[in-house]
Amino acid sequence: MQNKLQELTDKLYNEGVSKGKKEAGEIVSKAEKQAADIIAEAKRQAESIIKEAEKNAAELSSKTDSDLKMASRQAIAALKQETENSIVAKALKENISNAIDEKEFLRDLILTVAKAFNPEKAQAVPLETILPEEMKASLDTYLKEELKKNLGSGMEIRYGKLKSGGFRIGPKDGSYTIGFTGDDFEALIAEYLRPKTRELLFG
Repeated sequence: MQNKLQELTDKLYNEGVSKGKKEAGEIVSKAEKQAADIIAEAKRQAESIIKEAEKNAAELSSKTDSDLKMASRQAIAALKQETENSIVAKALKENISNAIDEKEFLRDLILTVAKAFNPEKAQAVPLETILPEEMKASLDTYLKEELKKNLGSGMEIRYGKLKSGGFRIGPKDGSYTIGFTGDDFEALIAEYLRPKTRELLFG
């Protein structure tokens, strides 16, 4: 009786241990599989993050390079423009100022413009010429005599604020005026000088 009880006990023990080992093995195997899946997913996500970071870095590098090139081109263009403007302005400023301060040059210019307003065979247009106030003392009598001699009494001269010398001329009704001031001449002549200056400076 004692032996049979011992055999039954041993059998139950062995079956329990065997079953426990089997279940433990299944649990370990399942855990190992899950761990492998987790590691694989983590690696996949890490690779995806790295690829995205590399893509963003490449795009940022490309954009930065493009922006730097654009800024460089704009800076060079601005520098060229400033250099060109400075040279043209320096070349024109003094020469034009001297020219339009000469009485004979100013007289001839006013007469030429007035004749263009009133060509032969056309009805005379009453004109008004505006000169800088500071020229009144030296030019008033001289110009009036010259204009009367060459044009008759068809032009009125008045004096006002013209910062850069020269004159403005137009119909007496004030509908419009055309400028022949230092600034106007500089702007006009600069348009002809700039392309040549640009070519000489920068090829």
